[in-house]
Amino acid sequence: MSNLRAAITAVNGYVPDDELTNFDLEKMVDTTDEWIRSRTGIETRHILKGEGKGASDMAVPAVEGLLKKRGIDASEIDLLICATVTADYVFPATANLICDRIGAKKAWGYDLSAACSGFLYALETGRRMIECGQYKKVVVVGVDKMSSIIDYTDRTTCIIFGDGAGAVLLEPTTEEVGIIDSILRSDGSGFDYLHQKAGGSVLPPTHETVDNRLHYVYQEGTTVFKFAVVNMAEVSYEVMERNNLTGDDIQWLVPHQANKRIIDATANRMGLDPERVMLNIQRYGNTTAGTLPLCLHDYESQLKKGDNIVLAAFGGGFTWGAIYLKWAYDPS
Repeated sequence: MSNLRAAITAVNGYVPDDELTNFDLEKMVDTTDEWIRSRTGIETRHILKGEGKGASDMAVPAVEGLLKKRGIDASEIDLLICATVTADYVFPATANLICDRIGAKKAWGYDLSAACSGFLYALETGRRMIECGQYKKVVVVGVDKMSSIIDYTDRTTCIIFGDGAGAVLLEPTTEEVGIIDSILRSDGSGFDYLHQKAGGSVLPPTHETVDNRLHYVYQEGTTVFKFAVVNMAEVSYEVMERNNLTGDDIQWLVPHQANKRIIDATANRMGLDPERVMLNIQRYGNTTAGTLPLCLHDYESQLKKGDNIVLAAFGGGFTWGAIYLKWAYDPS
């Protein structure tokens, strides 16, 4: 069992059709396309519209496409972990709803909440499930409908976030590929700077919490930016150093898509050229738990078996971390 590694054997992504461009936001809040692009790198983002639509409505097509690409049936899935902070309901878990809708009758599953680091945390959890030898096919989903908790009168947050989903399939391998190492961190003192005030057990929904607009994302952007620049860069460098890697050894950095300046700082710390950094923030904005698998989906055709890849993220909580893996398959 000790020789088993968890390898990503398929990846897929999904974003809704409707787009919200910077020019659309110019009509909603006091901002400009140039201001948004210069400070974040974002040009547009996708928004899930329609009454009664939730995170699972993006996760389901992402997972169905994943299974089709791998050529397996949903009944073969052992476990599905859904990383999200915008679950369909407080309970049951969105993972359970996804399994039911795709026909994964033999799978068990649960949700994992770690904000923008959620996919990293879930990927590490799925890795350990594979390595224990009991599970053969684990699906890890990152999905968020951020439009459901964004105040579109707040120009500091509404320009950043979009909706989207991505999923990967983990399977065991004895080859020299797969997930090799991870470093995950958290610091609860970050609550003061990035959180959603109401909706939990401390401040359950009431007329007062709704009237006071407490169910939206609250962020002190300057503090979060400074903390993210330092910590996402340092943990990415640390996982490289621990595995005796230099920038020349890394084929791809897969960074959380929150802000292009944070991404650039991380790449610089790792000694990577921009050509080796996955970037799609301009198309989707920050989809929270969806950013990393959406990057892998968009760049899948450029990945080669054996590529050294570092995934890095930073999110509310604070949460942050990096995972080092070797890509497990060549382009189809």
